[in-house]
Amino acid sequence: MMDRRLLAVYLNNHLTGASGGLELFRRAARQHAGSDRGTELARLADEVEADRRTLRELMGRLEVEENKAMTTLGWVGAKVGQLKPNGYVVRRSPLSDVIELEGLRMAIAGKQSGWQVLRAVAVHDSRVTREEMETLLERAADQSERLYRLHLQIAEEQLEQAEQ
Repeated sequence: MMDRRLLAVYLNNHLTGASGGLELFRRAARQHAGSDRGTELARLADEVEADRRTLRELMGRLEVEENKAMTTLGWVGAKVGQLKPNGYVVRRSPLSDVIELEGLRMAIAGKQSGWQVLRAVAVHDSRVTREEMETLLERAADQSERLYRLHLQIAEEQLEQAEQ
């Protein structure tokens, strides 16, 4: 069995990432509101929010307390990340969408890693089942594939515009 303190740190780190990632998903969905991309990103944001709730529920089952300061830090970090210099003073850089989608893809990859570790925990701890981790991993793989398609579309469009 994994050391309880280490598990608490690990899961709180993932919850922090999930909180920041959710904010990024919501922002991307707002940025593309009114389009098919916006609809897809809103669906993904809802799923990421559900996954974050699942992580909190799993933490409860594993008797891991949420570190609220860290979770808040993840949300604040996502907000501060919006203030990055991009060479444009009053509007978004043409590459902002490409970079944001890359960040969202990394967030999903991180979530997949967390579910994989919890799948390993399930081998030794009956409070987590391998089956539920497999379901969460399949969902994350689907999210990853959908984001890949969006990312590729946006990157191709931006490169086409740059050539013109």
